[in-house]
Amino acid sequence: MVNEGLNKPGVDIPEEMQNQVAITTLDRIYNWSRSKSLWPMMFGLACCAIEMMITASSRFDFSRFGMEVMRPSPRQADVMLVSGTVTKKMIPQIVRLYNQMPEPRYVLAMGACASGGGPFKEGYNVVSGVDKFIPVDIYVPGCPPTPQALLHGLITLTKKIETEKLSEAEWYRKDFEEEIPVPILGPDLIDPRNFERIKQVSREQLEAKVLDESISTEDTL
Repeated sequence: MVNEGLNKPGVDIPEEMQNQVAITTLDRIYNWSRSKSLWPMMFGLACCAIEMMITASSRFDFSRFGMEVMRPSPRQADVMLVSGTVTKKMIPQIVRLYNQMPEPRYVLAMGACASGGGPFKEGYNVVSGVDKFIPVDIYVPGCPPTPQALLHGLITLTKKIETEKLSEAEWYRKDFEEEIPVPILGPDLIDPRNFERIKQVSREQLEAKVLDESISTEDTL
């Protein structure tokens, strides 16, 4: 049977082969199969996780979209649902889990806290958005968002996957960096990607301090 959804428009099919074959592209077949079999990783951070559990329950049931297989291992998942408040103590673990997920992988920031810090944005122990450390594909607003909002975000993710091309995929490039440096939790959270900038700022501050001390010494003399 000819599948109108997959058949490539503008391609003529001979009359004797009508209703027998479908002509399409490898990209559409590949993306269609991936978008209909997303496997989210099973973990939650705060109250948004309760809404995520409800979305998986029988009332909303995201298994209708092929997403019912929530995996406890990042090596078997391709979607990370960051559901809840991301603290500085938790972000190194989140980045480590993200690095263990195979490509292609996607991230959905669920709720105000995961997207931008939420009501705890000015707190000393909360990250102002998980997108500062890992790339986010879909943002679901709300505090917490409803199960319907999460379903809409997941459906939007499937639509994004359906438009991708293998020839333009980042994970097929030679210069693609698969792993993201895991943040270091010390007196405060340090992103290893900012080491050079931190060194430069520290050097400038040290030079300014030495200059101030020398000026004050001259004034004393």
